[in-house]
Amino acid sequence: MEKLLPDQLKDLWQAVDQNRITRERFTQEHERLLSEYRNLWEQALILDGHKDLQESLCSELASYSDCEDLSEIQRRCLCALSDVKGEWQGAVDRLDQHSVHQFYNASEAMIYELMWWHTLKDDDSPLAYVTAFHFAKLHGCKSYLDFGAGVGSGGILFARHGLAVTLADISTSMLHFSQWRFRLRDLSAQLIDLKTGELPAGTFDMLAAMDVFEHLVDPVQAVDQLWRTLKPGGFLFGRFHSEEDEDRPHHIVQDFGPTLERLDALGFVEVWRDEWLWGHQVFQKS
Repeated sequence: MEKLLPDQLKDLWQAVDQNRITRERFTQEHERLLSEYRNLWEQALILDGHKDLQESLCSELASYSDCEDLSEIQRRCLCALSDVKGEWQGAVDRLDQHSVHQFYNASEAMIYELMWWHTLKDDDSPLAYVTAFHFAKLHGCKSYLDFGAGVGSGGILFARHGLAVTLADISTSMLHFSQWRFRLRDLSAQLIDLKTGELPAGTFDMLAAMDVFEHLVDPVQAVDQLWRTLKPGGFLFGRFHSEEDEDRPHHIVQDFGPTLERLDALGFVEVWRDEWLWGHQVFQKS
C-alpha cells in the first residue's frame, strides 16, 4: 500500500541515519514530496481565472465581503489573529459552552484568519487535509464528514475528488460562507449547524476533526457524537495536541487525556499516527 507523506519522510530520514542518502538528497525529496501535496491543495482551491493561491483566496473574501480592495482584504487577513484574540478577551467564558458558541457564531475575524492560514503563507499544516484525503482514498472511503469545518477548504478538497461531503460546525456564519464557496465551484455538500442539528447515526466512512478538539468546551462529549455518526469500521482523523498560546486564547484545551481515554473506552483503535510532520492520528471504530 502507498505510504502517506509523513511516513515517506520518516523513512527517508532513516536512510540519512543509515548513510544511504545524503542530507541534501533528503531536503530535495522533502521539498518534492511536499510540493505534490501543495499542488493538490492549490488545484482544489484556486478558482478559474486565478493562478496564485493567496490571490485566489483573497479574491473570494473580497467578493463575499463586497470589498474590491485586495490590499484591504490582505490587511484584514494579516490582522485577523490579533483581531480574534481581541474578540475573545473579556467577552468569552471559556467554561460556558453557550458563550464559546456565541463567539464562533459572531466572529468575522475567524473567517479571515482561517482563509489566510489556508494560503500556506505562514505554514504548511493545512496540508494535513491532503494527508487525510490520501488516507481516505487508500481505504476506499466514499462519505466524509468535516467536523468543525471552518471555512470549508478541506471539504472542497474532498468534494473535488468525488467524495460525498458533509460540513458540520457551530458557526452559522462560517457555514454560510462555506456554502457560498461550494456553490461558487459548482460543488455540493450537506451542512449541519451543530447548535440546532445533530449528526446522523452510522453515516460516514471517514471524518476529520482537524485542529478542532482544542476549541471545544467538552471534547469528551464530542467523541461520543463522532462515534455515533461513523459507520462500523469508519475512521476518525484528528489531532489531539495543543499548547498554551497567548495569541490563541480560544485554544481552551491542552489536556487531551480524558478525550483519548474516551476514545479507548468506546472501542476506537489507533491505526495510524503522523510521527514526522503535524502529529495527527487516525482511530478506527471497531
